[in-house]
Amino acid sequence: MTFQHPSPPPYPHPGSQGPFGLGAPTGPGQPGRDSRRWLKYGAVALVSLFIGVGIGNSGSAADTGKKTAGAKAAPRPTVTATRTPQAAAAEPAPTVTRTVTAKPKKPKKTKAPGPATSFSGEGEYLVGDDIAAGTYKTSGPESEFGCYWERAKDASGEFGSIIANNNLNGPGRVTLNRGEYFKTNRCEEWKKVG
Repeated sequence: MTFQHPSPPPYPHPGSQGPFGLGAPTGPGQPGRDSRRWLKYGAVALVSLFIGVGIGNSGSAADTGKKTAGAKAAPRPTVTATRTPQAAAAEPAPTVTRTVTAKPKKPKKTKAPGPATSFSGEGEYLVGDDIAAGTYKTSGPESEFGCYWERAKDASGEFGSIIANNNLNGPGRVTLNRGEYFKTNRCEEWKKVG
């Protein structure tokens, strides 16, 4: 007579129990269904704990407020002020009044409105209207590019309107007549000297 060992029962689906009450094998790196269930129940329990603690704390704060309102007020401490006597007051000194007569200030001489006698080294000016006619002096160029000045018959900018012009690398003078246009570029301030 031959004796045959019974073969283990097949596991028809992943949720069935295997030998020794263990669940069906799962794939590599995948948690079993039992561990997922414990994780879910653990999270629910943790959230419930936090909610319960919050409700418990809010109830105790309300009770404390009721106790404080119903408590009898304690008597306030008494404050005592002590005043020390002062020395006898001295007689006030006599008041001396001195009369001072203020002299009115002389009004400053106001400059008569009219054309300027000094002007910037950058711009175009009408002699007799913007600047006064006369001889002007500059200390020279304000940069290494030199100082350019031009006397012109009109403000057209045409080459034929130029009366005189010059490029300065140092100090310079120019005499301007009424009705002329004076153009200056990259120069120090011009001041009337005559």
